[in-house]
Amino acid sequence: MTATLAAPPVRIGKAAVGALGMLAVATGALESVVTPTLPLLQRELDMSPAEGALLSIMLLITGALVTPVAGKLGDRYGGKRVLIRLMAVVCAGGLVSALAPNLPVLLLGQVLQGAMVGALPLSFILVRTHLPAEESKVAIGVVSGLFVGGGMAGTLSAGPVAEGLSRHWMFALPTIAVIASTVLLTRLMPHDPPGTSGRSGRSGRSGRSGRSDAAAGVDWPGLVLLSGTLATLMLVLALAPDMGSQPLVLGALLVVLAAFATGWIAAQRRAASPMIDLRMLARPAVWKACVLTFVICVGTSVAVYLVPQLFAVSTDAYGFGANATEIGFFLLPGAVAASLAGPVGGIGARLFGSRAVVTAGVVMMAAALIALAAVHTEVWHLVVGKMLIALANGLCVTAMVTSIATSVDRSDTGIATSLVLVTRVIGYAVGVQVSGALLTAGTPSGSDVPAESAFATGFLIAAALTALSLLVVRTMSKGAKE
Repeated sequence: MTATLAAPPVRIGKAAVGALGMLAVATGALESVVTPTLPLLQRELDMSPAEGALLSIMLLITGALVTPVAGKLGDRYGGKRVLIRLMAVVCAGGLVSALAPNLPVLLLGQVLQGAMVGALPLSFILVRTHLPAEESKVAIGVVSGLFVGGGMAGTLSAGPVAEGLSRHWMFALPTIAVIASTVLLTRLMPHDPPGTSGRSGRSGRSGRSGRSDAAAGVDWPGLVLLSGTLATLMLVLALAPDMGSQPLVLGALLVVLAAFATGWIAAQRRAASPMIDLRMLARPAVWKACVLTFVICVGTSVAVYLVPQLFAVSTDAYGFGANATEIGFFLLPGAVAASLAGPVGGIGARLFGSRAVVTAGVVMMAAALIALAAVHTEVWHLVVGKMLIALANGLCVTAMVTSIATSVDRSDTGIATSLVLVTRVIGYAVGVQVSGALLTAGTPSGSDVPAESAFATGFLIAAALTALSLLVVRTMSKGAKE
């Protein structure tokens, strides 16, 4: 039997790259609208702080689950084919969020929107398939930068749109932009042959065989069990403030959580192609990176959740009475700092080594969290504190990725990165949910304003946990220096 040689991929022009860039801007904007408007959403939908925390992390959790699956399917079926279908899910999620009359429907919309996180790796598959190596590097940088830019635009525009029109339009407008960008991409981007990027060695097979190979490459049992584990964990944390009067419910949820987690671990050990290869955790460089990622993301997420809530507290109490537009403006310096942290962290890792950069980031974050706990009486206190925490987070994450890349074999880089990704999501989710639970527990009966001490407690817990991570940092290898 003679194998059919696949035609070389069609080279794309600037218009197709521009369509990818437009999609990155639109999805970045849609992803970022909840954070600055969370206090507004809590008021309009009568949510507790713990429920608001759950809303703010649903998209991230879905994204962490979808991303590895999207990358594998893109390699096998073709990046464009999978990306278009993924964007159809995102558009449906955006429309559900825009029309949502209550919290459960809005949560469903956010779950569907989380599929957008898989758009970036699929965009990179398309760029690498249709452009030469040097040009693809530039295009990947442009698309990544536009996604960050879209996030900043969403942060700034969500408040004015929600207050000037309604909360429905702050989801609807970026969703319309996603739909338009997807239509353009469909017309301008040529199809990439299945298997072009993955080079799986199965190019001679097609049809039903190709489909079964692709399906076998995705660890569906692991995906389902991890979804159940994360969903149950978030439910436990969201309901924690009210669990004192319902200990049996708490006990039942903990049993379910243990069952899901145990099942997932067993599935990963048995799977031929596991979603997350847990054996990698035996490597010191990997487990240290996971521990540090968890701690740093807890510290970061506490600030991400508590700072906007503190801005929104009435001036009659101890807050600033900021509306959604003002909150978006106050959060912008932190978004800028986060976008600059990656390049700065990469340069620092090359000059001083990964351990030095992580140490600096951890110290900066712990100091900023302690400062926020002690002093938060002026707007600039919160703006500067949030900016320093965002910068520290970016420095640490970049340095740890660099450390992982130089500590494991090239073939294991993707596996190690996926472990860090899941750890990042869990750390972020735990930090946000614990913060929401603290505010819910710290809200006096008959009031909708948490006690000021609840904010200080949250910042101090995050600072203490972050500072303790220095015990792990000091055991890291210094990392390569140039």
